[in-house]
Amino acid sequence: VGGEHGAAFVVVGCWRAYKLLKPVCLPIVMEIFRPCLSQSLPPMNDRETGTLLDPRYDVDGLITAVCTHAVTGDVLMLAHMNAEALAATLNTGRATFWSRSRAKFWMKGEESGHILTVVEARIDCDQDAVWLKCLPAGPACHTGEASCFYRRIEDGALVRD
Repeated sequence: VGGEHGAAFVVVGCWRAYKLLKPVCLPIVMEIFRPCLSQSLPPMNDRETGTLLDPRYDVDGLITAVCTHAVTGDVLMLAHMNAEALAATLNTGRATFWSRSRAKFWMKGEESGHILTVVEARIDCDQDAVWLKCLPAGPACHTGEASCFYRRIEDGALVRD
C-alpha cells in the first residue's frame, strides 16, 4: 500500500504488533538493559539528587546563604553559614549566620530587630549554597536599605537605585 494511506497502515500495524508483543518483549528488554539502568540512576542518598541534607562546607566550614524576599523575590542579602548557623536557622525559622569579619555566630536582627523570618529553605544541587526565602521585619541591610544590593554598577561606577 502506498501514498499517505500507506503510512497510516504501517503505523497502525506497528501499534498492533507492539500491543501484542509488549507483554512478551518488555521483560526481556528490561532484563537486557537492567545493568545500564542501575548504573545510570544515582542512589537516593546521593548528595546531588537524593533526599539527605548533607551540606558541603568549604575549608573554613562555611556555605553561602542567599536571602530573598518570600513575596517579591528581591535579593535581600548574602551571608555565610556554618553548621551551627544552618541548624539554628532550620530549628528556629530565623535567619542565622556566621560573621566572617567578627568571627561569631549571629541571628539577623538580634540587635536591630530587623529579623528575617524564614518561610522556605532550599539548598543547591551540590549542597554548597543555601537559599532562604524570608519575610523581613525591616531593612535587610545594616545601612538601612531594604536590600544589601541597592546599587548598580554602571560604567565602573556605583549608582544608587
